Amino acid sequence: MPHVLDIHQFISGFASVGSVIDVRSPKEFEQGHIPGAVNIPLFDNEERAVVGTIYKQTGRQPAILKGMEIVGPKMAAIVNRAIEESKENTIYIHCWRGGMRSGFIAMLLEMYGLKVFLLKGGYKKFRNFALDSFNEPLNILLLSGNTGSGKTYILKKLKDKGKQVIDLEGLAHHKGSAFGALGEKSQPTQEQFENELAIELFKIDKKSAVWLEDESRLIGKKVLPPGLWEQMRTAKVLFIKLSFEERLKHIVKEYGQYPKEQLKESILRITKRLGSEQSKSAILALDENDLNTALGICLHYYDKTYQHGLSLREITTIQEMIFETLDIDHISSALINHLT
Repeated sequence: MPHVLDIHQFISGFASVGSVIDVRSPKEFEQGHIPGAVNIPLFDNEERAVVGTIYKQTGRQPAILKGMEIVGPKMAAIVNRAIEESKENTIYIHCWRGGMRSGFIAMLLEMYGLKVFLLKGGYKKFRNFALDSFNEPLNILLLSGNTGSGKTYILKKLKDKGKQVIDLEGLAHHKGSAFGALGEKSQPTQEQFENELAIELFKIDKKSAVWLEDESRLIGKKVLPPGLWEQMRTAKVLFIKLSFEERLKHIVKEYGQYPKEQLKESILRITKRLGSEQSKSAILALDENDLNTALGICLHYYDKTYQHGLSLREITTIQEMIFETLDIDHISSALINHLT
């Protein structure tokens, strides 16, 4: 018989073995799945709809018979795929509620000889776990600083130095501004963003400090979960202060590599907030290959926006740290030393 695990046992188990298969339909999987899972569907989208309709109209037994009719020719292929994905002769499996779909696949794989672990309550249980995780108390340190302060690179360096870091922009596939989609993959669904974030929170020691970037509620089109967002709003903030010139140099280096048309599209997205004259000036500067002027206009706008957001915080939670140059290694070490 397959071993049935609760959600914490299941996540801990496949995190060490690294083999979990989701037997739901492709459409269900695309909407959201456990990070790291591989989709080996029992039914495709249309087949699932057919079986579901039969279940509603004529009952459970006719639906099971139809399901068997559909799955019969696929069984060998499903087992072969699962074998390919298994590690150490072990596989972790789930469906939507830990019911017939995962139970059927588990039976096949056990018959073959794999060691099978099933998630009690299925993906539905995982979603409850994910949403609950955002309300767990955290010891958050927020890395703040005006646009161009290299916050993403500083966080990566802090992680390299052994600190707990969650890269919210990395999970959202967006850098958080009108230029934020440049060089990034398509953003995940909101559900998948939350799933990825929940797994990152599961991995950390909640009693120790965890570094996050000071974000607005929206990262691109992804929304930070309420429980986490509320904790971020009251967390300790370390504000990296660098000169406008130093930050502009970083922005030009980072975004100057992208095609001019993509930069224009990004500027046009903020025309209403930037102002039509400023927007025209920035685009004209782009046409003249004057990146310093074009991106400098945008940077002035983002400075005002960032300062407004910072002004809404409790001033006693903000600690300013001034640096002359954007030296990632030096700044990350200074942050660590400041807190010890």
